[in-house]
Amino acid sequence: MVEIRTAHRVVVLAVPPVVPFDLSIPAQILSGVEVVTGVSAYDLRTVTPDGRIAPTTAGYGIAPQGDLEELVAADTVVVAGSHAPGLRDAGRLEPRTAAALRDAAQRARIVSLCTGSFVLAAAGLLEGRRATTHWAYADLFRQRFPRVNLDAGALFVEDAGVLTSAGGAAAIDLCLHLVRDDHGSAVANRVARLNVVAAMRDGGQAQFVDRPVAEDADTSTARARARMLARLDRTHTLAELAAETHMSVRTFTRRFRQETGLSPVGWLNQARLDHARHLLEATELPVDEVARRAGFGTGTNLRKRMAAALHTTPSTYRRGYRTRARATPSSEQ
Repeated sequence: MVEIRTAHRVVVLAVPPVVPFDLSIPAQILSGVEVVTGVSAYDLRTVTPDGRIAPTTAGYGIAPQGDLEELVAADTVVVAGSHAPGLRDAGRLEPRTAAALRDAAQRARIVSLCTGSFVLAAAGLLEGRRATTHWAYADLFRQRFPRVNLDAGALFVEDAGVLTSAGGAAAIDLCLHLVRDDHGSAVANRVARLNVVAAMRDGGQAQFVDRPVAEDADTSTARARARMLARLDRTHTLAELAAETHMSVRTFTRRFRQETGLSPVGWLNQARLDHARHLLEATELPVDEVARRAGFGTGTNLRKRMAAALHTTPSTYRRGYRTRARATPSSEQ
């Protein structure tokens, strides 16, 4: 029997003048799902408020595929970074755009990239919520929107179905997070590899990474990170990790944070959680065995970690992933 399933409809809203880098990221990352799986998972359209060509911050225009009417049927709405009136003029936004976004928020997942958060805030969608934006605009954002709980240090933030990202490459992290939520970590990792980017940077990771790439392999903490990834089920002490890189514990800890934006413990816990999610998605292993292999020791510890980080349990997460997998669009079963 042939079963037709509808692709997840994503509408990317470009409020002019739009940031072209941000505008390109949803299409680049989300279309990667079809490349790595052969399944057309997303139906993506780019629109402007009036359907006309929109200027960009780079000096050229983009031709949209529609206008605000497209938001009515959207499953996800992504607002690209913008130097729109919401950024400059005390939070003002063209009323039709604000109303269309508020209406879409009643039924769709809402996402902003970089300064797209100004547009969401001007539409009233971030009031009382936790959100983030590009660190360089944090002070201006707080002045314009004091009722938003701004976390200017995070790469991306999710609060009750509304997701916001910091600037630049953080938009890639957020779009990979969307793929991970929709299709699981295995697909998201393959899309990341296709795009030659990090498979996962946790949303809570700091925007401010002083040295993302070590100048000299001999002074990098990369060997220690490789050691931890290869042996997630083992205990790793700071002394052992520092010795792996021929550094003092103090130097190792400082350099680790410079290179990753996280402490060694925070980075290891995130890697373990990512591996646990993969095992829950890809295997039928009992929860206790997943916990052991991921390095959490017991199912109880894994449940505590998942409750704190993901607000769910291993069993609920596994069931939810299986439900999403069954709902993946396909033209033929």
